[in-house]
Amino acid sequence: MTYRLPRLPRRFSARRHAGIALLALAAALSLAGCNRSSGEANVLAEPAPPPAPMQAAAGYGGGMAMKEQRMRSAEPASAPSATDSQQDGTPLQRFLAVRQDLNVEVPAEQLADAWGKVRDLCGTLKCELLSSSLLRETPQQPGNAMLEMRVEPADVDKLLGGLAGVANVVSHTTTSEDKTAEVIDVEARIKNRTEFRDSLRTMLRDTVTKRTMADLLAIQRTLSDTQAELDAIATQRKVLAQQTSKQHIQIQFSAKRALVSSGDGYSPMRHALRNAGSVLAESVGSLITFIAAVLPWLVLVVLPVGWLARVLWRRRRAAAK
Repeated sequence: MTYRLPRLPRRFSARRHAGIALLALAAALSLAGCNRSSGEANVLAEPAPPPAPMQAAAGYGGGMAMKEQRMRSAEPASAPSATDSQQDGTPLQRFLAVRQDLNVEVPAEQLADAWGKVRDLCGTLKCELLSSSLLRETPQQPGNAMLEMRVEPADVDKLLGGLAGVANVVSHTTTSEDKTAEVIDVEARIKNRTEFRDSLRTMLRDTVTKRTMADLLAIQRTLSDTQAELDAIATQRKVLAQQTSKQHIQIQFSAKRALVSSGDGYSPMRHALRNAGSVLAESVGSLITFIAAVLPWLVLVVLPVGWLARVLWRRRRAAAK
């Protein structure tokens, strides 16, 4: 026997489907709320991430490290070195020690005058006279003179032009020595020693750090040695500056000599007559030298012997009578 449910009217069937749909929507909303709440719970349940290394360092005595880092970033950039300048394409300044040696000829009677004019010209220019000498002509030797100077490059042409007006330049030699590497090395040493000296002075002025008397004496001794070394290096730099900022010029003056021709015009008789005076003087000088050498022996030997011979001759003559 089959049991059949009673058939409901159409309006009750529509209401039932609407209720089922509302129940399904409510269930979906409740599931979404549960998922959101569970996600928030998971987020709250997760442990907080550990602090960053810099934060931890700052929290535990890291303030000094951050302060030093800020001080390094605030320091001015150091000057570029020679290698950096070459890599950047900046031309490297060169330091050259230039030296000029000149030999000039002047008539013998004008030697002292020409030497004095060039020396006076040096006094009117940016010129430093290092040494000077003058030897006038004598019968035994010809005259000569010398001037040694340091001249600014801008006044070198003026000095040489004034020299050409009073003397004839026979030889002119120019040499140069590159002192760039030496200057750069000395300047770097000066910079390093200066920074080290300043740091030692800062240590002596520091009243916060407690130091023993032995420490203070050691710092003072090191400071004194560093200052002495710095003074020596500074003197070396001044010498290099003099060598590279001015040109070293040395001028040698000599008297003109007449050249004797030995061609077809040479005459032995003329040459003998020309040298007769000197030959006669040499002969007379030799005779005087001979007499001066023989005269003592003549007095000591010849005169006593002659006197003795005369006495013996007189005795023999008296006996013969």
